[in-house]
Amino acid sequence: MTETIRRVNRSKDDARASYNRLSRWYDMIAGSTEKKYRDMGLEKLSAQPGEKILEVGFGTGHCLLSLAQSVGAAGRVIGLDISDGMLAIAKDRLEKEGLGERVDLHLGDAANLNFIEANSLDGVFMSFTLELFDNPEIPRVLQECKRILKPGGRVAVVSMTKTNPPGLPVRIYEWFHDTMPNYADCRPIFAKQAMEESGLVIQDVSVSSMWGLPVEIVLGKKA
Repeated sequence: MTETIRRVNRSKDDARASYNRLSRWYDMIAGSTEKKYRDMGLEKLSAQPGEKILEVGFGTGHCLLSLAQSVGAAGRVIGLDISDGMLAIAKDRLEKEGLGERVDLHLGDAANLNFIEANSLDGVFMSFTLELFDNPEIPRVLQECKRILKPGGRVAVVSMTKTNPPGLPVRIYEWFHDTMPNYADCRPIFAKQAMEESGLVIQDVSVSSMWGLPVEIVLGKKA
């Protein structure tokens, strides 16, 4: 593949501070735009009653609600996010819906999931999150996801991607990413390729478009 993906040129501390600032406004800025694609990813993951599911980068908690409803009272959802501001909003949302007891929320970094046992989860969900990790971290995150999944467990990833050659919206977005990394910190990646390279077996792929930016929705399985 001749197209390369950009590096992430901001620290985790900068990312945490940025998302803490954005947390109270995030739904107004990106919530409605991203909902269609989040829902497509949740449909591919197809969480079932009694399952145990991790969401990485849960943001303001909309997908946690959906996952908690899907797994039911016998299931469990784990949420992981780097931002304590996002965690506070997600926790409040879950409690208002009476679903707080089905969800365990954690602050942390998905490059290290040592608090979760190997072969213990049925599914992992990431929506507009994997593209926030720098290039060397993406394989590490996916390997951690694979480690914690039971055999046959699923990973659903929703992420910005790009065609070869990239279209004008991607080139403009990457320019913003290069020049203002603390504001446009994510960037298009090749999720399907990264998941295949991590040893996940690809089950399904859809490509959509968000404001002219290609979005890839990928379902992988641990063999």
